[in-house]
Amino acid sequence: MPTRLIELVDKLRGRRVVVIGDLMVDRYLYGDVERISPEAPVPVLRYEREELRLGGAGNVASNLAVLGAEVRMVAVVGNDDMGRAARNLLGECGCGDDSGLVEASDRPTVAKMRLVGSAQHRHAQTMMRLDFENARPIGADVADAIVRNVERLLDDGADVLCVEDYNKGLLTPQVCKHVIGLARQRGVPVIVDPAAIADYSRYAGATALKLNRPEAEKATGLKADSPEQYPVVAEALRAKLDLDAAIVTLDKNGSYLATKDGERRWLKTRARQVFDVTGAGDMVHAVITLARAAGGEWAECVALANVAAGLEVERFGAVPIRPDEIVQELLAEAHLHLGKQRTVEQIVPELMRHRAAGKRIVFTNGCFDLIHLGHVTYFKFAKAQGDILVVGVNTDNGIRRLKGSKRPIINENDRIGVLEELESIDYLVRFDEDTPIELIQQVRPDVLVKGADYAKEQVVGWDFVESCGGRVALAPLVDGRSTSAVIQRILEAYK
Repeated sequence: MPTRLIELVDKLRGRRVVVIGDLMVDRYLYGDVERISPEAPVPVLRYEREELRLGGAGNVASNLAVLGAEVRMVAVVGNDDMGRAARNLLGECGCGDDSGLVEASDRPTVAKMRLVGSAQHRHAQTMMRLDFENARPIGADVADAIVRNVERLLDDGADVLCVEDYNKGLLTPQVCKHVIGLARQRGVPVIVDPAAIADYSRYAGATALKLNRPEAEKATGLKADSPEQYPVVAEALRAKLDLDAAIVTLDKNGSYLATKDGERRWLKTRARQVFDVTGAGDMVHAVITLARAAGGEWAECVALANVAAGLEVERFGAVPIRPDEIVQELLAEAHLHLGKQRTVEQIVPELMRHRAAGKRIVFTNGCFDLIHLGHVTYFKFAKAQGDILVVGVNTDNGIRRLKGSKRPIINENDRIGVLEELESIDYLVRFDEDTPIELIQQVRPDVLVKGADYAKEQVVGWDFVESCGGRVALAPLVDGRSTSAVIQRILEAYK
């Protein structure tokens, strides 16, 4: 699946998404804690700096924009500094069209202020959060304006409607019914991240629901704390609301998917070093929404969202994840699933993605018969020349043509198997030609490595690599370490 998911990431850019939901501003006040207050047993935070980020539906919009979507935001803001900050932040993240925002005079822009303290400038932790909000349902005039904005933006062209409900008064049952109906009339899918409420009837008719385990339990009255219960809860939600798909996120256990077509899948995720779960749910919602708009199957959308959420929890605060970061993670997972061996057809697109992420590609080649210390030292030198080391390995037939019928000593499958265990090597590609020039031209390395027993002009492909802006690096030899020397010592020992 990693390869299919990488292809799906390439299709995310340019999709048109209308986001409706509770727009928030996350306000971080950073400082250092050096003492306890003499007035009360509380730490004193010495202010250092302030940071503003989009939160709630704004964070989803920001995630979508960073992933490459064309985003239009529909939300309520107040006539206040945080409302103006929200508009600026939307513009900065690529959601510059703020015509969908409706200003309400009777409520503030939802803002969450966090006091973040460090001890001796290390180990930043949230000490307290202060919320500014009016969560009462919006008035009829504001609701009408919101619905009109959604209709206008859908008619301008949209691939998907993203609904992000934090129960702050915007997405009333009436507003939900209207905007879901407008989207479905136009054949636009609706992906909902619901509020933590007991009655989900307001989301009836949506295409899919993405929610976490506590929300699923609250909405269904069923427990979801074991693999046997996951399908029961997911299907109950799906059937009750007539959804195409219900997706229940399960924290470190991944997500469970139930679809109208009968698909039931528990999509697990790998263990992470969790630093901060803030924003992970928004990231999942954004990726599922955009991946579905890009034509992904439900299981692919959820699997891709699991990867993005895994990257999100390793960071402090709600930080958008870029497509290239997701691709790099998928490439790493591909290594876990596929190992290091690739065909030329497989490796070329993977190297293109590495190169797009700023990685330098190193190439070397050889027979690598009877691996010894000289080889290991050689590979360590090669890897130090860049970021990704690709090793071309001669086939058995190729070696026999070059060295005679008595070589290789070790067959190519065994040689490849040993090389796969060397940490320095990232990719292994077999080649049957007498020289690796065709492979070098396909790989287009930034650095071409060969042993120092060659002069640069003797290295096959040196001129091609330099013509492409690359260079040749000659690895120092380890005295007395060569395959021929090893074979000779063995022969002498067993005459």
